[in-house]
Amino acid sequence: MGNPELNVKNKVRKKSLFYRFLDWIEVNGNKLPDVLTLFVIFTAIILVVSAIGSAAGWTAVNPATKEKIEAVNLLNGEGIKRILSEMVHNFVNFPPLGLVLVVMLGVGLAESTGLISAFMRRVVLAAPTKLILPIIVLIGIVGNAAADAALIVLPPVAAMIFLALKRNPIAGLVAAYAAVAGGFSANIMVNLLDALLAGFTESSAQIIDPEFKANPAMNYYFLLASTFVLLPVAVFVTTKIVEPRLGAYTGIIPEDQDDTSLTSDEKRGLRWATISLSVYVVILLALTVPSNALLRDPETGSLIVSPFMDSLVAIMFLFFFIPALAYGIGSKSIKSDRDVAEQLSKAMSGMGYYIVLAFIAAQMITYFNWSNLGAIIAIKGAELLQNIGLTGLPLLIGFIIFTALVNLLVASSSAKWALLGPVFVPMFMILGYSPAFTQVAYRIGDSITNTITPMLAYFAILLSFAKKFDKNMGVGTLISSLIPYTFAFGIFWIILFSIWYLLGLPLGPGVYIKL
Repeated sequence: MGNPELNVKNKVRKKSLFYRFLDWIEVNGNKLPDVLTLFVIFTAIILVVSAIGSAAGWTAVNPATKEKIEAVNLLNGEGIKRILSEMVHNFVNFPPLGLVLVVMLGVGLAESTGLISAFMRRVVLAAPTKLILPIIVLIGIVGNAAADAALIVLPPVAAMIFLALKRNPIAGLVAAYAAVAGGFSANIMVNLLDALLAGFTESSAQIIDPEFKANPAMNYYFLLASTFVLLPVAVFVTTKIVEPRLGAYTGIIPEDQDDTSLTSDEKRGLRWATISLSVYVVILLALTVPSNALLRDPETGSLIVSPFMDSLVAIMFLFFFIPALAYGIGSKSIKSDRDVAEQLSKAMSGMGYYIVLAFIAAQMITYFNWSNLGAIIAIKGAELLQNIGLTGLPLLIGFIIFTALVNLLVASSSAKWALLGPVFVPMFMILGYSPAFTQVAYRIGDSITNTITPMLAYFAILLSFAKKFDKNMGVGTLISSLIPYTFAFGIFWIILFSIWYLLGLPLGPGVYIKL
């Protein structure tokens, strides 16, 4: 048996440098104040730095518009008036707020009626256990086509699946979040983000070549390959790093998780839910598939930029709400309209922490945008990278890393590219690289640090979800569980990028690395 105390010491001694690094992040991160307090501190720092930057005359020139960007003092008279008068507006118009609450109404009803639990026991848990995590990761990567909705829906569902499998639900939570956020630029289909970024790339390229035309599919081959590179990487990180560090889950496991059998009421409820969902899907297909369908763009017939994309939040809400209602009636967990109201109220009662967090995060992110600090840092950083003197592949990799660092401050993909595109697209065109290749490099950097940036509002949502399973969950534990995905995605994505570069493979239909 040996000396138990000595065995413990040997285990500690055998920990790799990376594991000790993660432990350091967790321990010191958990010493930080509650995330609410932390966001208040960040807000105060932004306000003070805005005053310092304004007094010091910090400026930058927008490379696209040639407009001078100046640091704005938010602590002078005008700034204080703006802070006070627009506080409610900032909160109400915080993009994730309404999206989260609306979608969680549907998800919450599906959870409270027992639909999710019954569905997992019938379908998900009947599948080979080894396929559960890969399916979650693939859905996460592909689900980023639904933009922000996937960041809200998938993590809590993945956590409940892990809980049903007697695995740590926090591991499922972070794996799903990392798949959506960290794999944000990988996909098996062309989506809205492709179209959005292509527009900025085209205008940036026309600085050098006025005739240049971009198309949304110009990165498709690379992003398709990225999907199947990131999938096994995410699975490996989850099973070999994240889950072992988190350990066994010691929280409360609902009683129905111990019994995988379904009652006759649950079986009837699932049949009703399946029928109602099938009808809903048929109606949705009728509204989207025909070339003149109601939810397509009336002029172009496109689904990528269309009323369909604008309606995704409502569509996701109904996707959960309709079968949840049918299941509740069929399983007799809903017997009257009062039961529906009560269960919807119950679903929303668990969102109190998030609502408070959203109020503070909305102010912090808004003040940072008002101050122009993010734009100035991005432009100055781009100028510094231009002047370093790197060439070839090292320069391109340097651009990826630089974008990843900027992403920690400016989370919006389109906002960053609007600033960086006019600098780097012409710069790399002069060096002989196609705008599509520069866009690929940007998209890698734009994705890999999404998992850990607090400027992505959904990080706060993830923490509120995690607290449902562990009320003592700290920022340190959450970040230490997400950082392995950032490093692993970064390393393997850059390797794929380098191989693509060295082999000169096409990036998309008729689009190559070199001009």
